[in-house]
Amino acid sequence: MTAAPAGQGGGAPVLEAAGLSVELDLPAGRLHAVRDVDLAVGRGETLCIVGESGCGKTMTALGIMGLLPRRARARARQLVLEGTDLMAIGASERAALRGNRMAMIFQDPMTALNPVYTVGNQIEEIYLRHGKGSRKAARERALYLLDKVGITAAASRLGQYPHQLSGGLRQRVMIAMALMCDPVLIIADEPTTALDVTIQAQILRLLADLQAELQTALILITHDLGVVARIADRVIVMYAGEVVETGTADQIFASPLHPYTQGLLDCIPVPGRTAPGSRLGAIPGMVPSLIGALDGCQFRNRCPHAFDACATGAVAFSRIDATRGRRCLLPQAPRSAEQAPQPASAP
Repeated sequence: MTAAPAGQGGGAPVLEAAGLSVELDLPAGRLHAVRDVDLAVGRGETLCIVGESGCGKTMTALGIMGLLPRRARARARQLVLEGTDLMAIGASERAALRGNRMAMIFQDPMTALNPVYTVGNQIEEIYLRHGKGSRKAARERALYLLDKVGITAAASRLGQYPHQLSGGLRQRVMIAMALMCDPVLIIADEPTTALDVTIQAQILRLLADLQAELQTALILITHDLGVVARIADRVIVMYAGEVVETGTADQIFASPLHPYTQGLLDCIPVPGRTAPGSRLGAIPGMVPSLIGALDGCQFRNRCPHAFDACATGAVAFSRIDATRGRRCLLPQAPRSAEQAPQPASAP
């Protein structure tokens, strides 16, 4: 599989991964959490990774960041951040990049912040750890970013502890922390999951505005296709640890090429077309176990179009054009824009 072109201006990608895999040795056998994932993202671009819980989205992000659990191992043919091969450097060198050139906004702001340190301690530590300036400069930078992310009375907030802030404020603090060292890449792992709908919309708008201003590369992990419709430039659809489809956001919603993507879109109510009280679409069956040897298409037991060949051998990822690709043996037969359900945009 070849990574899709990245960057709105056609420049070199900020991050480029080829053949990224993550494995864990468990008592029951080897778990293939992520298999042969290719991706690339450029400055000012938003790449969304979507799929069901357990499909490998977060493990892909942790593999890029070098934050995998101890018994997990990552390997890749290529994993390059602005010319630096992340697979060729040691743990200390990777740690020097983490929080500095690449940063991550974690899923749950309730637990991502340390409850025994003040907000100011935690934000300023990143700046000081990477030698960006003095403690005074760190405080000034923290005040500037808290104001930038929409937190009022920033000076007083620095002295507060995480439990004194609402969920929305804590997520804004996490965004400010991610921006402290002006990274070129931010990975946001479902940053709105624990928030109510109104706060979700505010956080998404904030991320989009900051990215447009700072031209940061953004990888957004989500299972909410409404979020994808609103914010994504390009989309990677994952299932059972593999990339099953790629394309621009418009392409994915207008003409999904993989049965799994079609199934996800069929589960979304469409304003004006889905009758009130009617049953929504559903994907039958269960996600397969990823422990041990894996053959054939992993979606075949849930796919309405599966045939005998889907159960044997490897199903290669086929590149269709510069942006589109899929992992499927079916003849290419995308649905028309009129047939494809369009999710309502996030508030």
